[in-house]
Amino acid sequence: MATQIRRLAQPKPDRLGYPDRCSPVWQVSEPALRAVASDRLSRLARPRTPAAAWQPERPLLAAVRTQTVVATSRTCQLARPRSRRPVLEASAPKPKVVTPTRIAYKASAHIELLATPKRDHPKFEGERRSACWSVSRAARRAAAGQRLLELSGPKERTALFQGYDPYAVSLAALAAGPSARVRQLCLPLSRKCSAHYDG
Repeated sequence: MATQIRRLAQPKPDRLGYPDRCSPVWQVSEPALRAVASDRLSRLARPRTPAAAWQPERPLLAAVRTQTVVATSRTCQLARPRSRRPVLEASAPKPKVVTPTRIAYKASAHIELLATPKRDHPKFEGERRSACWSVSRAARRAAAGQRLLELSGPKERTALFQGYDPYAVSLAALAAGPSARVRQLCLPLSRKCSAHYDG
């Protein structure tokens, strides 16, 4: 294991595939300089010709007819910037026009009954002038009972399932007896009690 770790810790050689090449630039041999390309190699070296349906790119300059065309009145109208109303004028509510028919309209008795303001309760004393008011003498002499003290205390909170016994059996379950149907379902199947399974 130690030998494998030492071997992996060594730096990777730079010229693993080319041990005799000491530089990325090397000289071309004399036979390669005197070599003559074959017809097949010359044909493959030629640039690829474009397809028969290929057309050169169109010039970006517009034609003379497009430069001398005169716009119609409708085109000039559409070319104008759209007039926008001021923000305050656009956000202001528009006044509603009341027609003479609505002015002469007379409300029915039911609508007048619904339009009547609701009366206050007879025992309503009106809004308090201040949020602080004096405490009555009876309230100051009152003493809290045991139940009131118990309800006013903070609620005790325990962790989830704290004090819970999952194996506790209730008294009703201990005194219960199985029914005839439960006894029948507890018996093994008759086909599995044959001599074939016993052997």
